[in-house]
Amino acid sequence: MVMCAIVTRPRILRLLGWTESLGTPVHLHPSTPISGLFSRYHERGRDGSVFGFGADRGLHLLRLIASGAFERFPELTLVVGPLGEALPFWINRIDYMHGKQIATGRYPHMKPLPMKPSEYLRRNVWVTTSGLPWTEDVMYVRQKMGADRVMYAMDYPHQYEPAEVAEQDALPISGEEKFEFFEGIATRVFDLDLPPATS
Repeated sequence: MVMCAIVTRPRILRLLGWTESLGTPVHLHPSTPISGLFSRYHERGRDGSVFGFGADRGLHLLRLIASGAFERFPELTLVVGPLGEALPFWINRIDYMHGKQIATGRYPHMKPLPMKPSEYLRRNVWVTTSGLPWTEDVMYVRQKMGADRVMYAMDYPHQYEPAEVAEQDALPISGEEKFEFFEGIATRVFDLDLPPATS
């Protein structure tokens, strides 16, 4: 688990390299927005789970993509909560505007990437439903990222709602897809050695 420090600092990049070499996924965990932004969120009570965590984590994920970290570490596996912190909902615009920024040279420090940001998101990132368990959101992100990239999780103890399990068990997907959603994907991503199910 990596708290959202400045994820492109050399020590963080070393950590990402080690985890890639070990085949270990990195869970990008939320933190309050960095000090320069914190007061603007805090003054309206938006600094935590209500918005600040997601905005901060989404920014760090975009920074990782734009920095070329996934080119440097192409086998790196990242796990991000609340359905990718809204990036799947923005990804078409992110692809478009990223391409425009590169084409116009607006930011000289930004270098072209071999792939679109959305392609790194779909190749290197898995998302969990923790904090965003609603059917339409889950189904949309499955469509945008691929069903094999979205796995169940509950934001326990912060958003403990047992009813969400029933809602997600009623997702309009097959029984095989539900098994993957609730267990199979996580078993592979985290390399879990689970005992065989008993009847």
